[in-house]
Amino acid sequence: MQILNQNTKINFLKLRKIAMVFSALLIIASISSLVMRGLNFGLDFTGGTSVEIQYGQTADLSSIRQQLSDGNFKGAVVQNFGTSQDVKIRIPDQDFMPGDQVGVAVIDLLKSNDASVVEKYKGYVGPVVGEELKEQGVLAMIVALICIMIYVALRFEWKFSLGSVAALAHDVIITLGFFSITQMEFDLTVLAALLAVIGYSLNDTIVVFDRIRENFLKMRKGTSEDIINNSLNQTLARTLMTSITTLLVLLALFFFGGETIHAFATALIVGVFIGTYSSIYVASIVALALGVKKEDLMPPEVEKEGAEFDLP
Repeated sequence: MQILNQNTKINFLKLRKIAMVFSALLIIASISSLVMRGLNFGLDFTGGTSVEIQYGQTADLSSIRQQLSDGNFKGAVVQNFGTSQDVKIRIPDQDFMPGDQVGVAVIDLLKSNDASVVEKYKGYVGPVVGEELKEQGVLAMIVALICIMIYVALRFEWKFSLGSVAALAHDVIITLGFFSITQMEFDLTVLAALLAVIGYSLNDTIVVFDRIRENFLKMRKGTSEDIINNSLNQTLARTLMTSITTLLVLLALFFFGGETIHAFATALIVGVFIGTYSSIYVASIVALALGVKKEDLMPPEVEKEGAEFDLP
């Protein structure tokens, strides 16, 4: 990576038109899917019952699903979490029974079929609470983007601020589009992953912008495009190392973390890929398109006291 950092001379901005088209296609596909198909919201947002139980032996998920079906509990999602003996069951609201009674009925049903069943947790989320969580989640992302825009504007310059927010919005929309296209369940853990993606992508973008600012002040020759290209090459090793090490952890969670955090790990994996790409292309391209130049980053000149008086 050290050799890569010193010797790479990739002309990233030469491909900026291709990158813009690629990003535009991804965003169009994501928004189209979100409008036409929407998200497959989990019980956290739609309301329903969550039950966690433990068996005395390895749980037979197919048998549990059949027992729930025979008991007229429709739409149940049954999966292991932790060990093969631990089972998590999520059930949407049922027409024949009040929502706050479903958990007790499900546990009684499963205990009648297997006396080794032990209740570990049961909880109910009403549809009103689920709707509030959905609204608060959207509000949290909007507030995060606004705060980031203000922070970057104060630390760098408004052109960089718009570039960073464009990159973050790009990452969030495409990650949401992935979940809409695949119809993977979107719950609170995925929302948390989206907020983590915003933080990860911003960190990468800030590193790139720091180097661009340094090079604008150090390099006397070269266009804005040359300076940004040079900065991207200088931070490439750090960007790749951070992304690769993060992905190794996320892949371990994806394959060995169990079904409970499967969607969480998926959102982060998609977000890291898109965030790495956007920190190299989207943020820098937007700043360049807005006409960022050396003068924008020069510190204001401070007049010395008494400078306005002529010496005798």
